[in-house]
Amino acid sequence: MSFSILPFPATDLANEASSESIASFSKPEIMSSFLPEGGCYELLTVIGKGFEDLMTVNLARYKPTGEYVTVRRINLEACSNEMVTFLQGELHVSKLFSHPNIVPYRATFISDNELWVVTSFMAYGSAKDLISTHFMDGMNELAIAYILQGVLKALDYIHHMGYVHRSVKASHILISTDGKVYLSGLRSNLSMISHGQRQRAVHDFPKYSVKVLPWLSPEVLQQNLQGYDAKSDIYSVGITACELANGHVPFKDMPATQMLLEKLNGTVPCLLDTSTIPAEELTMSPSRSIANPSLNDSVATGSLRPSNGDSPSHPYHRTFSAHFHHFVEQCLQRNPDARPNTSTLLNHSFFKQIKRRASEALPELLRPVTPITNFEGSQSQDPSGIFGLVTDLEGLEVDDWEF
Repeated sequence: MSFSILPFPATDLANEASSESIASFSKPEIMSSFLPEGGCYELLTVIGKGFEDLMTVNLARYKPTGEYVTVRRINLEACSNEMVTFLQGELHVSKLFSHPNIVPYRATFISDNELWVVTSFMAYGSAKDLISTHFMDGMNELAIAYILQGVLKALDYIHHMGYVHRSVKASHILISTDGKVYLSGLRSNLSMISHGQRQRAVHDFPKYSVKVLPWLSPEVLQQNLQGYDAKSDIYSVGITACELANGHVPFKDMPATQMLLEKLNGTVPCLLDTSTIPAEELTMSPSRSIANPSLNDSVATGSLRPSNGDSPSHPYHRTFSAHFHHFVEQCLQRNPDARPNTSTLLNHSFFKQIKRRASEALPELLRPVTPITNFEGSQSQDPSGIFGLVTDLEGLEVDDWEF
């Protein structure tokens, strides 16, 4: 399988140069986990699209070991110069970063004008998948603690490497078969180092960021001369904490201008529980999970709170710990200088409840959810097997994982 790119139109020399630069990041020595050859991968069902429909995401089998992986294939010929440069930055970061809580790229290479990016298949999907399909009123506090601890460990590493992530959200938190937490979304990362010096602030607005606006900090959205730094990621962690706990992201469906004004005026989202919702409201409506007839009983009960056999209680008739509330409040400080850094947050009292490794605890805490591990009959020559697999995968927002 060739690692060179077929010729681009002669009029697009800049695109050709950028693509050749991508090829330089895709040599065999860069990614040693899996062989960088298309023939080593049996492409199975398509499980997603993305990157303005230029990316196809496949479930695939790595032939030498039989391991199931995710393959992102991006049509470079259809990419603009800006997109190619964007992808080049992602590959640079994937080569640079190595951390137990950052999604590893098992292989990257170019085949027939397509950039192939191979990662392990994350059988629990993303945290967004979990709250969209099982925990629609939010996850339990201990599960959130394990997930956010993994995210903060990854961010601590990223910040020490001189980068800002700029895309922390539930759909970029992936959970593997064995319950390990990984942060993805590397293509949004931005270096704060220029000419060998770490900058106090950067001013670049994240590209292709429409989907991530609710998670962005006020200072990123404001786009003024003061710029922003790594503390902007801490704000995103706070928004993500609310997303995981409440089952939806704050500022959801709000027009961008109104969202900006709310954030600049100091509107602070919070965890929804008995301490933040008036008592009279907590007696009004049942859980959204139980009200959704499309979910079977085992799934629906995943986000219900105990009701002592009576009629279903309000979904937010629960009480999060004072430590969790304080953690979120600290992350969502309007003034970035008032927000703790990753190291300080990792020592926050909120994480004192963690007693085991995430790989030991999360599979139990996520029940009744089970990882997608049954790939029997998913070979390309078995359409019925693929149909069954797609049924399992169709709820996963894989186009938003960014792997």
